[in-house]
Amino acid sequence: MQAMILREAAAGKVEKAELPLPEPAPGQIRLKVQACGVCRTDLHVVDGELPEPKLPVVPGHEIVGKVDALGEGVDRFSLGQRVGVPWLGFSCGVCDYCRSGRENLCGEARYTGYQIDGGYAGYCLADARYSFALPEGYSDSEAAPLLCAGLIGYRAYRMAGEARRLGVYGFGAAAHIMIQVALWEGREVYAFTREGDDAAQAFARDLGAAWAGASGQAPPHELDAAILFAPVGALVPEALKRTARGGTVVCAGIHMSDIPSFPYRILWEERTIRSVANLTRRDAEAFLALASKVPVKTHTQDYPLAEANRALDDLRFGRLQGAAVLRP
Repeated sequence: MQAMILREAAAGKVEKAELPLPEPAPGQIRLKVQACGVCRTDLHVVDGELPEPKLPVVPGHEIVGKVDALGEGVDRFSLGQRVGVPWLGFSCGVCDYCRSGRENLCGEARYTGYQIDGGYAGYCLADARYSFALPEGYSDSEAAPLLCAGLIGYRAYRMAGEARRLGVYGFGAAAHIMIQVALWEGREVYAFTREGDDAAQAFARDLGAAWAGASGQAPPHELDAAILFAPVGALVPEALKRTARGGTVVCAGIHMSDIPSFPYRILWEERTIRSVANLTRRDAEAFLALASKVPVKTHTQDYPLAEANRALDDLRFGRLQGAAVLRP
């Protein structure tokens, strides 16, 4: 099968390769990949910002495919069924975290496109327990961003609590999904982008943001909570300054540059900073059911699999509105 692989840590790019067709082990399914979203976490893997990836590795963890083969003991899915595969690809199932529904914190967890070969390929394997039936009404490309941008965005959004006025720093794939859920639930959303990114600000306003501006600007109202999708540590104190007493700042990325020191007074008055780690199967089931109710509409740009590096660069340099999707 054709694949794009990362051979060296921090290589900054993937390479074309021909790999043997993988055979599913007990409990696994094999998918014929129909689409795979390109996520900022892929950039962190390719650029060496996440430690100790499996090398070589096939990146990609927003996978939409059709079940092509079933490993022994799999009865959740049938041949030909459309299935999605997210970032969390395995957890031990027996530790305290797993037993309490927090498998996202399992010390033995393994992740798709990082320690498990992912979806930048014609076919991939997945643990059937960590794969999900996808809602109808979405094309393969439209469904792909739901599997990480949607799931992580949803988990971060829920951690923000009952915020009426919600700030979003970094208006990319996750934010463009999350804003639709927030507006559906009656919230106001304030979008913050890089200085001068007029296109992203216009995109946010088109999707219903009450206000959009640069990350250093003051919004017209104090925020009840803020979500940081941009992996920029300096935005943490910036968001705290804009957040009302008792508010929450949620750091939604798996990687972020260092947070600079800041005065205690902007944290005082019971403001909270918290992070999001991965996702749970319960998150996936809840969000995928919700997405079709809203309904969430994803904005995507397709690329041939062989042009994965162009898609990564477009994401790296902010040339996308919505999400990039590879099509084998």
